[in-house]
Amino acid sequence: MKKITLLLSLFILASSCGVKQTQNLLSSGNYDQAIDNAISNLRTNKDKKGKQEYVYLLEEAFAKAKERDLNTINLLAKEANPAQLEKMYTTYIQLNNRQEKIKPLLPLKLIKEGRNAIFPFDNYNDQIIDSKNALSAYLYANAKKLMLTSDKMNFRKGYDDLDYLNQINPNYKNVLQLMDEAKFKGSDYVSVYTKNETNMIIPARLQNDLLDFSTYGLNDKWIVYHSNKQRGIDYDYGMMINFRQIYISPEQIKEREFVKERMIKDGVKKLIDANGKEVLDEKGKVVMVDNLRTVNARIYEFRQFKSCQITAKIDYINLKSNQLIQSFPLTSEFIFENIYATYKGDRRASDDNYYSYFDKRAIAFPSSEQMIYDTGEDLKAKLKDIISRNRFRN
Repeated sequence: MKKITLLLSLFILASSCGVKQTQNLLSSGNYDQAIDNAISNLRTNKDKKGKQEYVYLLEEAFAKAKERDLNTINLLAKEANPAQLEKMYTTYIQLNNRQEKIKPLLPLKLIKEGRNAIFPFDNYNDQIIDSKNALSAYLYANAKKLMLTSDKMNFRKGYDDLDYLNQINPNYKNVLQLMDEAKFKGSDYVSVYTKNETNMIIPARLQNDLLDFSTYGLNDKWIVYHSNKQRGIDYDYGMMINFRQIYISPEQIKEREFVKERMIKDGVKKLIDANGKEVLDEKGKVVMVDNLRTVNARIYEFRQFKSCQITAKIDYINLKSNQLIQSFPLTSEFIFENIYATYKGDRRASDDNYYSYFDKRAIAFPSSEQMIYDTGEDLKAKLKDIISRNRFRN
């Protein structure tokens, strides 16, 4: 009974908090949020007495939100400023969407007054179409005007206008063609290439991997990287990956010998007391205990080791002025290591996590070319980090 009373109290408290929150939103002018709160609470059991307060709040919030939006539209119409056409269009959309949210709940009863809540809906289809057409014409004309300049920033602004236009009015005139043009002319093009100042050959597949920017996952709308220069493109920047030094260590095999000793459980045995007699439990049975004994092993461990270190420098170059913008050092290392072991004695004397080394054998050392290539994975990750942190002009 106490649990039921507690749950009922919590429910009433939660309901009152919800009503209070909606009232606060309404009184502070957040009409649409108040509407969303009321609708959320009226989706289930809308005709219950406990939900009546939400019906009153929804009716009031809708009336105030509609009045505010219509006043905004009247003001915008009097101003007749083309730059405000988007505001007018989105306000009509807002008026319509608000009605569509409420329609599924109707009718909503006001029990004390013996009537249904009043929501004076209007058909805004013509206004939405007219304002959308006016906005489309404005966005189209403004984008074309921006694209008459040679400023990349204007092409980017024009692209954004056209992109928005295509969202609200798909396939309007030649918008898609203009978007392609704005994207092309608004982008910064970067020529990426490598330079080898080492005395070693850089594997071709490593260079190809480093220059394959489609695998970097870089998300930059206005920067395009090319590892092969393309005709018809006036490149803005160059990014040179300059290999300065490659060091590959000699192939090493290090050996060590050591003895391990460990106490292990080797079955069970009878428990014998100080007098040499068997110890019995309360049921008269002989007590059995672990039979512990010490084992040892002589272990011969072998460690194969080879490392590769690449030192490089990333140069950002302004190709328009042929000036160095920034340089970033880049160092990457790859280590080949293989540990295996043999033993004499009882292998159980070694640590459990050491057993895997007994199952391994010597393997062929990777070639120097393979070592350089394997270092490239780490090199590529660090190169991506440099590019992500240090973008060209946006």
